[in-house]
Amino acid sequence: MIIYDLRCQDGHKFEGWFKDRGAFEEQKAERLIACPVCGIADVTLVPSSVAIMGREARSVSEKPKTEVSPLKILREFQEYIHKHFDDVGEKFTEVALRIHHGEEERRDIRGTTTRSEEEMLLEEGVQFIKIPLPKFDG
Repeated sequence: MIIYDLRCQDGHKFEGWFKDRGAFEEQKAERLIACPVCGIADVTLVPSSVAIMGREARSVSEKPKTEVSPLKILREFQEYIHKHFDDVGEKFTEVALRIHHGEEERRDIRGTTTRSEEEMLLEEGVQFIKIPLPKFDG
């Protein structure tokens, strides 16, 4: 459901609930929308303090106002991982199992595993996400 703010020809403001923009346009064309105060069927959309734009309202050629390069996003993601996750290197499996069994304090870790270590972690019920991080120059 989409809620539109509407105004009649006499200036009364009210809201209407519609399936989508097309439903609003159809009902308006058939004069099925009427002001609840005066009954006038000549209504227009008015700007709302909250607006959500769906796919159908956007032009295909229209681009988002702020573009962020994928490279920048990858760099920021990698910086976050390096800053907030303890690097346990090749001991990832060992440390992950100790954390899983309560032998070490829970914390976010990062490191490397082999395919067989990953299979063992899965069998043990250890939750992890494998994220290949690119290496950047400089």
